[in-house]
Amino acid sequence: MTKERILIVDDEEDILELLRFNLTREGYQVRCVATGEEALKAASEPTDLILLDLMLPGMNGLEVARYLRADPSTKEVPIVMVTAKGEEADVVTGLELGADDYIAKPFSPRVLLARIRAVLRRKLTQHPETDAVLKIHDLVIHPGRREVLVAGTPVSLTFTEFGILGYLARRPGWVFTRTQIVDTVRGEDYAVTERSVDVQIVGLRRKLGSAGKYIETIRGVGYRFRET
Repeated sequence: MTKERILIVDDEEDILELLRFNLTREGYQVRCVATGEEALKAASEPTDLILLDLMLPGMNGLEVARYLRADPSTKEVPIVMVTAKGEEADVVTGLELGADDYIAKPFSPRVLLARIRAVLRRKLTQHPETDAVLKIHDLVIHPGRREVLVAGTPVSLTFTEFGILGYLARRPGWVFTRTQIVDTVRGEDYAVTERSVDVQIVGLRRKLGSAGKYIETIRGVGYRFRET
């Protein structure tokens, strides 16, 4: 059975060869480009996952991610950022732009392969019910369109904010810890602190306005979505 198609975007030739060698040996179909502009052109062809470096000449990886997530033809393609920028602020920025995972250089090829398999597995095992439109109170969530309405007015959410809202809203009344939220929305072993979940919730409540009160804080535990 033909394995998934992976696009590698990195301007370091030794990194490209290392990734190409290991991924090809695992049976993946691999394409390599060295610039952000080349990445956008290459991503127009069928692609199952993109390994994206942040520090690229010209258009950087964050700009590439923005374009990919804004394009309907590529917005669902998983992105794993591979970069030397490992500070928490860079990690959070990458996640906010819609990255599905984040690997800091230097990395272990075995760990990278495991993370790639995990991302692809999550994509394949997404449940159909997650595409169902959610209507709770005056809040409407369209997973397929990645659209949120409050009293009929569209609300613009980041990738992470949308994921957290959908996760909580599908189980009204259930209490989830910060760790559960991170693991479910972004996958296990994600480089995000529990504190960053609190920051996301604050931003989410603010954007939801009157509907923000439906997200309740359970002191010492985590969060829940108010029952109808």
